[in-house]
Amino acid sequence: MLALACSLVLSACSGSGSAQTLTVAGSTTVLPIAEMAAEGYEQQTGTKVLVSGLGSSAGIEAASNGTADIATSSRELTEEEASHELVATVIAHDGIAVIVNPDNPVSGLTTQQLRDIYAGKITNWSEVGGPDLAIQVVNRDEASGTREAFRTIVMGDASFDRSAAVLPGTGQVRDVVSRTPGAIGYISIGFVESDYATTSVRSLPIDGVEATEENVESGAYPISRDLYFFTNGDPQGEAYGYISYVLSDAMDQTIRDAGYIPAHKPASDDAEGSDAR
Repeated sequence: MLALACSLVLSACSGSGSAQTLTVAGSTTVLPIAEMAAEGYEQQTGTKVLVSGLGSSAGIEAASNGTADIATSSRELTEEEASHELVATVIAHDGIAVIVNPDNPVSGLTTQQLRDIYAGKITNWSEVGGPDLAIQVVNRDEASGTREAFRTIVMGDASFDRSAAVLPGTGQVRDVVSRTPGAIGYISIGFVESDYATTSVRSLPIDGVEATEENVESGAYPISRDLYFFTNGDPQGEAYGYISYVLSDAMDQTIRDAGYIPAHKPASDDAEGSDAR
C-alpha cells in the first residue's frame, strides 16, 4: 500500500509538471477574443495558451510553418496562403467602422466617396459636406487583415493613396484620429468605444447605414467581414479543444461584449476536427 501511494504521488507530480501549451498568433482585431478565450480555457483545462497580436499575415505564416498552433485573422487567405492547406474556422462576424474626430460635423459618406478619399481623389472635407479642412488619411500597414478586408470591400480596383499615414495597429489608428481634427481611419466596430482610451472617435454611416452590431448581423452595413482561426490541417488535440471553447455558448456574451457577433457554429464532440470548420 505504501509503495502504491508513493507511486501515485510521483505520478501526480510528474503530470503537474507537463502542462500542455498552445500558441495562438495573428490579428490585433481578433486579439481580445483570443485573450479572453485563453483565460477561460486555461481555467477549464489547465492548458497554457500563449496569445500574441502580430497581424493577420504574420499569424498565418506562423501557423503555416508550425511556429503557432492557431493563426487568428481578420481576412480570408490569399491564393498563395491557401496553397498551404490551412483549415479555416469562422469564429465571429465583424463590421469595419469608418472613424473621424468627434468635432468633425460630416454626417456620413457613400462607399464611392470613401473610396475616393482613400485613393487621394477627395482631399478636403468641404467636398463631402464638411468644413474647409484638409483630409488626413490614416491607413493600416500591409500585414493588417483589416486593411485587406477594407481594400477588398471598399477600394475594388482603386489603389490606396501613397501619401496616407500608415499605422501598425488598431489602437494607434484610433488614437491618431481622436487627436487630429481632419483625420479619417477605419477600425473594427468593437474598438469604436473603448473603456481604456482617454479620447474618443465617431463612426460615420456608410451609404446611410450606421456601423452597429445589429446592422452587421442583418447584412445592412456594407463594410462587414468574418473573423477566422486557421490551423495547419484539421484542428486536433488542444487546438480543437480551444476552438470548440471559442465556439461554445460560454463565449457568446464575451464575444458580444468585445463588439463582435458570435459565429454560432458549435463544434461536434463526435468527430474531432471535422465539424469545427
